[in-house]
Amino acid sequence: MHYDTIIVGGSFAGLSAAMYLARARRSVLVLDTGKPRNRFAKESHGFFAQDGSSPLAMLETMRRQVGAYPTVRFFDRMATDAVHGDGGFRVTLNDGEAVLGSTVLLAFGVSDVLPDLEGVAQRWGGTVIHCPYCHGYEFSGQRLGVLNLSKISGHQATLITEWGPTTFFLDGGTLDPELRAELKRRGAEIEPRPVARLVGQGVDLSGVQLQDGTVAPIDALFIGPAYRFNSGLPKVLGCAVEDGPLGPTLTVNDMKATTVSGVYAAGDITRGGHTVAFASADGVMAALAIHRSLAFGV
Repeated sequence: MHYDTIIVGGSFAGLSAAMYLARARRSVLVLDTGKPRNRFAKESHGFFAQDGSSPLAMLETMRRQVGAYPTVRFFDRMATDAVHGDGGFRVTLNDGEAVLGSTVLLAFGVSDVLPDLEGVAQRWGGTVIHCPYCHGYEFSGQRLGVLNLSKISGHQATLITEWGPTTFFLDGGTLDPELRAELKRRGAEIEPRPVARLVGQGVDLSGVQLQDGTVAPIDALFIGPAYRFNSGLPKVLGCAVEDGPLGPTLTVNDMKATTVSGVYAAGDITRGGHTVAFASADGVMAALAIHRSLAFGV
């Protein structure tokens, strides 16, 4: 079967696009590996009518609703290769099967590269978090920490003071004098000593243990980890990619078209701000652009 659109990724961006394309009566194939980025969080926040819902439950509902449209199919498989020909795109799956589509939407998302620090991985998405707008409210007024991990960590530390008393763990790093002054102005504590591990019971966090054995008590730790694409298809297809402070960003225009004709992209792989609301909006915009290209050849 030849599909109007093959969507690589079945999370918030991909499913939002699939819904709009299905309502435009276009045939859609969604390829999904079932590993959304926010699967580690028990609750998702900031999305109307779903505030506090489980991300996996949200996606299950979305998939069921999208799947109710007769022109949508799902393959729970990974796309490993793609070739652009005269009739559109030939996408090869990890089991060797090939599928054909007139257009392709890349919405496969990213994966966070967590620091190799004891206690981080088991608490990721719970008491070790990244986005204050997604999870910060739940820790309002509690003892907060920020780990000096990436280029955005200093800015992150100044921002987190909006949610509660904050300690910036330099982990042996250096601090620009202007940033130090701003942190002091905002009431943040600066801990210069290297960090050894996180301590606490289960997913709960009680403190950051420094290499000299001292434990600084905190209830939540914010980190800004690097991330990577979940697929190599942009390189295979020849799409332009830019390097960002934490990871790559796929180049798209305002209508979510990449630099390769017929290939569109949406979600975390196309922007610096990563939220469910942004991802869904990107998917809708991409779907409108794809439908316009299919209908009018533009």
